[in-house]
Amino acid sequence: MAVLGKIRQRSIFLILVIGMALFAFVISGVFGANSASAGPTDPVAVINDDEVDINVFRQMVEQTERTYNYSTLQSVNLVWNQALRNTIFDQQFKTLGIDAGKDQLEQIISSDESVISNPSFQNEAGFFDFGVFTDFIAQMKIENPASYENWKLQEQSIVGVAKQRIYLDLIKASARVTDAEAKADYHDKNDNINIKYVKIPFDIISDSLVSVSDAEVKNYIKDHGADFTRESSRNLQYVAFYEIPTEDDLSAIRLRLDALKEERVAYNDVSKLTDTLEGLRTTINIADFVDQYSEVAFDSVYRSRGQFNNEYADILFKLNKGEVFGPYRDGQNFKISRLIDIKENASLRASHILISYEGATRSAPEVSRSKAEAKIEANKVYRLARRSSVNFEALVREYSDGPTKKRGGDLGFFKEGEMAQEFFNFTNKNKVGKIGLVETEFGFHIIKVTDKDDLALIADVVAAAVASDKTSNEVFRSATQFEMDSNETLDFVAKAEANKFDIRPVKQITSLEENLPGLSKQRNIVRWTFEEDTKIGDIKRFSIATGGYVVVQLTAKVKKGLASIDEVGSKVREILKNKKKAERIKKRYKDKNTLEALLAADENFSIETASVINQRNPSIVGAGNEPYVVGVGFAMEEGATSRLISGEDGVYMLFLVKKNIVKDLEDYTDYKEQMMINLSSRISENVFLALESVANINDNRALYY
Repeated sequence: MAVLGKIRQRSIFLILVIGMALFAFVISGVFGANSASAGPTDPVAVINDDEVDINVFRQMVEQTERTYNYSTLQSVNLVWNQALRNTIFDQQFKTLGIDAGKDQLEQIISSDESVISNPSFQNEAGFFDFGVFTDFIAQMKIENPASYENWKLQEQSIVGVAKQRIYLDLIKASARVTDAEAKADYHDKNDNINIKYVKIPFDIISDSLVSVSDAEVKNYIKDHGADFTRESSRNLQYVAFYEIPTEDDLSAIRLRLDALKEERVAYNDVSKLTDTLEGLRTTINIADFVDQYSEVAFDSVYRSRGQFNNEYADILFKLNKGEVFGPYRDGQNFKISRLIDIKENASLRASHILISYEGATRSAPEVSRSKAEAKIEANKVYRLARRSSVNFEALVREYSDGPTKKRGGDLGFFKEGEMAQEFFNFTNKNKVGKIGLVETEFGFHIIKVTDKDDLALIADVVAAAVASDKTSNEVFRSATQFEMDSNETLDFVAKAEANKFDIRPVKQITSLEENLPGLSKQRNIVRWTFEEDTKIGDIKRFSIATGGYVVVQLTAKVKKGLASIDEVGSKVREILKNKKKAERIKKRYKDKNTLEALLAADENFSIETASVINQRNPSIVGAGNEPYVVGVGFAMEEGATSRLISGEDGVYMLFLVKKNIVKDLEDYTDYKEQMMINLSSRISENVFLALESVANINDNRALYY
């Protein structure tokens, strides 16, 4: 009962007990079910005839927004991806008759760190006990039905995880790597060639000598449809009107803050009397003063110099207690600051060498030494560190087991409570440069004190550097006037140019985007461009979340399908031009059979050398990525010269200097096992992508978000 009482106090039982690690699977079993709704609604999607209910979808989106603080569209896409994944997998489970029971449930729950580390589910020996867990669930069913219903939903999700494991294990069990596959993979990774080559760039042939017709471009697009298929999209252009504070606005903010520094006499409209008001320097109740006048609440935490992150930190730390500095600019704010207190040398900095041992807190799995062995090792390293000639950072790189090994053991600045107490005590009591040996729960530390600084308690009165109402009204007037004028004349560009406004064109915006170049979180603009009533040429004004407005014009509607010549014509023409140039180059130098002959034919050519070229990374130094050219090189015999080869960036002739073929492994068993490990890690995603590619998916997200 005591355990249940503890848990009942926590309103977010679902998160605290099972943990957010399983959140992604909560959706499993919900989508595709007959969810109750307030009235008939169209599904947000249909996946192989299974509907995804819009009401359930919205609930999951809202939960994701709250949990992760994502934007609405980010949450929509996260929930969509998981709904799609789980629905497709659930369909496979039903087809194959895959189910999971208590044993699989226990296996997954017992592998969740947030559950097994919870003392509420551990036995007297301090180990996780599934029986204790199930007893707790039984109690909860009786005494806390609401939490039990949450658990049942979570239980469904865990069953979904178990089914996925069974399904993927079946697929993994059928996966095999043969000796031939292992041998081929091994040689692909390790064989390499050394070559000499001449590269003839395409631009040796003038563009005027080759022509590409529209018909050729169209045929190329059609023949390479997979490369040129695009989604439905919109093109637009916009003019932005930002609410940027003027110099007068900034001066007014400075004057207002400056007036708060000292006592002042002000007329009280209520009492009809003049009052003497406290200033930041003279006020006794600093917290109340800051909370009354500042846009940021009072913070009673002592901060280090580095936490102020502005050019005035040194000035603030040199103030006398009670002294006020400012107004000054700090990022997007103006401030006046009062130094309340200083703790000298309370901000500490140290580097350390951690010698861990098996069983120590957060010890790495590869650490196998005993505590006694660790102590002997620590004493040895400590003696080395005390030698004046020794480089402490070099010792860190050689001996430390800590995560700061790569940065020389540096821990940065810290204060009490941020380090193990034994570690802090040594650093606090000793001078900069002192080296010592300290034991904590993490192991043995050879510590070098590297710096000390003060901590300051500073009260800030903060005012954001924002536009005044007058400036904001003028921005609104300008944006509205431009919108009306553009709609009246139906000439967006002419009006913008007449007013010397900058026009920002944006192309190929898809229906589920929310960020535009130069504008973030503008989902309302994207939705407007995709509405049926919005026509090409339409103009509309929108507010900007950061302050201001944009006036937008829809300039094009691009249908789903093959890209047009207007969209990709220049790219395709370049490809076709290079193909024709390659043929001309080959024809021009067809009688040149050696690198030297090419060199003699044109003084601008040069023979280059490239070594250790690998098929897995077919890049030629000085030439770039050339997979086909490298493939030809591997097919050649040593000492042979190739024909002229068309590449990505020119025409090549190769001379194979050396083919370095590694010796076969005596036994490919270990290599095959490693390939299987790598293959298994990709199976889940690859299987889903394969199932998704053949699924019939009707996506209606854009109708609702």
